[in-house]
Parts: sequence; C-alpha cells; structure tokens
Amino acid sequence: MTSAAPALGVWLVGARGSVATTVVAGAAAVAAGLHPATGMVTETPPFADCGLAPLGSLVFGGHDTVGCPLPKRAEQLAAGGVLPHGLPAAVGAELTAADAEIRPGGPQPGDTRSDEELIDAFAADITDFVRRRGLGGAVVVNVASTEALPAGAHSGDGRLPASSLYAAAALRAGCAYVNFTPSTGMHHPALADEAEASGLTWTGRDGKTGQTLLRSVLAPMFLQRALEVRAWSGSNLLGGGDGAALADPAAAAAKNAGKERVLADVFGSAPQGEVHIDDVPSLGDWKTAWDHIAFDGFLGTRMVLQTIWQGCDSALAAPLVIDLARLVARAGEVGLTGPRPELGFFFKDPDGASSSLGEQFTHLLSFAERLRATR
Repeated sequence: MTSAAPALGVWLVGARGSVATTVVAGAAAVAAGLHPATGMVTETPPFADCGLAPLGSLVFGGHDTVGCPLPKRAEQLAAGGVLPHGLPAAVGAELTAADAEIRPGGPQPGDTRSDEELIDAFAADITDFVRRRGLGGAVVVNVASTEALPAGAHSGDGRLPASSLYAAAALRAGCAYVNFTPSTGMHHPALADEAEASGLTWTGRDGKTGQTLLRSVLAPMFLQRALEVRAWSGSNLLGGGDGAALADPAAAAAKNAGKERVLADVFGSAPQGEVHIDDVPSLGDWKTAWDHIAFDGFLGTRMVLQTIWQGCDSALAAPLVIDLARLVARAGEVGLTGPRPELGFFFKDPDGASSSLGEQFTHLLSFAERLRATR
C-alpha cells in the first residue's frame, strides 16, 4: 500500500488580504464538498491524473503587514457578498489554522534591516513553516497589493522593492514562486543570476481575471476576421485594497503595462486609446471594467463594440491562485525549472508566451499531457 504524498505548503504574500482569504476559505470549502470547484481549471477533466496535489493536502501560511485575523476578514468578505454567508463559520478551523501560520511582512516604516537581513528573515519563516508542518515543499505566491515599478534596475533608494525581497526569499528557501501581481518580483535584474542557478520553477506575472481576459479573446477575433481596430480605450472602477493601491499613478502604470501588452502582442502595435483606473472605495471587492473598441469593416464602414465586465476580483482570482500553486509544484516535481511559458493562460504579462487566450489554452493542455506522462 502506497503512503500518501506529503502535504503541499502554499505561502501567500499578502496573506490577510481579500484574495488570500478567499483562497484559504475556498480551498477548504471545495475540499470538504461544501461548494463545487467553479473557476478552477485544474479541477476540469483535462487535468485529471496529472499528479496535482489534492486540495485537502494544501497547507496555508504567509506574510502580511496587517493584523486583521483571517476569520474576521472572512466575515467581512461574507458581509460584502464575496464569500457565501455561513462559509466563514463552516471553515473556521481552516482559517484559524492558516492565520496561525502568518508572519509579519515588511519592510515596515522604520525598519532598519538591510535587504539581506529581510530576505534571510522571510526565508527563515518559510523554511520553518515547511519543517514544522512536515511538508513536501512549498510554493510562494505573491497576492499583495500592486507596487510601483522601480526606476531602472533598482528603486530610487538603491534597494529591492518589497515584491523582489519576497521572491529572493523564495529562492533562498528553495521554493517555487508565482507572481500573481504586476509587481517586479522575480523579474528584478538583481535576482536574474540566482534565479537561473536555483533549479527552481517560477511563473508570472499579473493574474488575468477580467478586462484583460476579455481582451485576450476579442483582440485575436478582430485580427483573424481582418477587421481593422482603430482605437481601444478602457476604464476600470475598483474598490478595496486594489483600488486604494492603484490610486497611486506609478502603481497604476505598472498594472496598465500588462493590460496594454495583449493588444500590442496581437496587433503588432497598440491601437490608440488608454486604460484609466479609478479608486471607488464604496465598491469594496467588486470592480467594473468598460472597453470601447472602434473598428473598420468592409468598405471602411465604421463600427463600435462596447463591453462591460462587472465582477468580484477575489472570487475571480482565488481559483487561479490555487490552480497555479498546484501546477507549479507539480512542474517542479517532474524537473521543469525556470519560468514556465505554458502557464501564460493565467497572466496578463506572461513569460515568453502568446497573448491569445486560445493559443495559451492549447499550450496549457499540452502541459497537462506532459505532467500526466510523467506519472
């Protein structure tokens, strides 16, 4: 009789935020059969028998700079309609267990530690988590608020941005890494050599959950039907922590870079138009994205397509975070190292992958076949 494989750790950076809370509550709910796995690609038939970690084997921990306990945050999300009413109580034990594994993040104002000291401290937290819980390994997933892109190779004060400190800690702890945000993370030049030599798996960046998901479907449609797109403009209304973070123009620029990439990749150059992001605190964890697409048809006939996407960011993101943790962990098990372009399906700004959702999904299915073949 074969013994069960060791549990998989999922170490969330931004572990008390809305996305992380929804990840922990959602994984527990699906594993217990309380809710279906809606939105989880890895729970669909093409990913059966790929050797992915069972949902019930996931053990959560993480870093955060805020102190609101996960059970309390889950109650807030249920009050806002993000989580089903009654779910925080039903998975209260799992939320409490995950909250006990959350360690102080940083750097906080007034923290005098150097980058090396912070990286060492974060890595020690992760390795201690893996050791104490007897885990087979862990995947570090960045779901923290968007930070501004650093100026040049380093930020203005010559230090690594916070997201790259956590990425470096993942390398030091020997863990796979997923950047679900548009922040720099593993893409900082100062980490390139260490990442290359690490023999670890990583992927990113910026999870594709709404407006850009739709763009990655529509843009190839216009190209394939030989319809000329003259302009493509967009607007986002966001609440919650994401809206507050993106009120900073530098952070919004980091977010928009990924949104614009899909159009430039598909058309060869970006059409006229911009994406605007507005912070609307009363929206909470909900967002509205509007696109206005001006295009020419046969004989120059001018036409317009407008789309409106209204969704809950945490509920859209959480199943993808769980998918990515399972896929990246499995990729590492079978010896696939470095950035994984096969996972571009999940990202706005993927590593070396097509921006067309259809092509990305084909690559993802091939990846699933490759994982299945190694069992």
